[in-house]
Amino acid sequence: MDSNTELNDSRLANAWAELNNHAVNGNPLHADAYRLAFADPEFLLRRETRGIRFQLEMLKPDLGQTAQGIENTVVVYGSARFTAPDEAEQQLADAEASGDDSRIARARLAVRNARYYDLARQFARVVAEHSEQQQPADRIYVCTGGGPGIMEAANRGAHDVGALNVGLNIALPHEQSGNRFISPSLSYKFHYFALRKMHFMMRAKALVAFPGGFGTLDELFEVLTLVQTGKAKPVPIVLFGTDFWKKVVNFDALVEQGTISAADLSLFHYTDDPQEAWNIVKAFYKL
Repeated sequence: MDSNTELNDSRLANAWAELNNHAVNGNPLHADAYRLAFADPEFLLRRETRGIRFQLEMLKPDLGQTAQGIENTVVVYGSARFTAPDEAEQQLADAEASGDDSRIARARLAVRNARYYDLARQFARVVAEHSEQQQPADRIYVCTGGGPGIMEAANRGAHDVGALNVGLNIALPHEQSGNRFISPSLSYKFHYFALRKMHFMMRAKALVAFPGGFGTLDELFEVLTLVQTGKAKPVPIVLFGTDFWKKVVNFDALVEQGTISAADLSLFHYTDDPQEAWNIVKAFYKL
């Protein structure tokens, strides 16, 4: 058996999985001087080899997307906690049957927020339908953080029309996994938030931020800062959910306090309509 065939089979991957399970179960990995360096988990997981892990986490998704022609993306951020309308309605029915007032209040909030799930799905479908009509080099693909909620909705919208879509998931203590609507060959898992953020920006031609929490705010302000400071090329930044964003972030107050300039308010746009959000992107690039 030649070396290429040996590397293409599943034995090395299975060995890694077995060693990982061994460690997760409380058994430490023991150094083995005779292992090949790239097949030695104990070595690769050392503090000193963190830089190598950075490189690998940068390289794997980059090569995978390039091989599949993914060069331009619309990145969709938003809450992981919003559910699909039908799921929210079922939660409310179950809550009302239980008679638990606090549970009913949470379910009603879920029903209210479920509209954003539906709107994110509609927006992604519009992007995907446009993209599918273009030459491969001109296509724009939906990309999300790969989790549930708004991320799932956006991946689902692209999936609805059979379009490739990207999920950049993150390994978290509660074991978040990629949602079922991501194209399997474009579903990636990251350990480092920093490398994941770089991959969001490397191919992003637009950012659409739906209502969300700390993670959404973190990603939004990261992009705003990169564009404001000239570290990244200007891209359309769309805040979906005008009432939410104007209530949560008082950008005008930042201008009044002199911490940003009035011109910085032109870095982003508000909208409440999926087609209008896409029109903002189209106008920016004169599509």
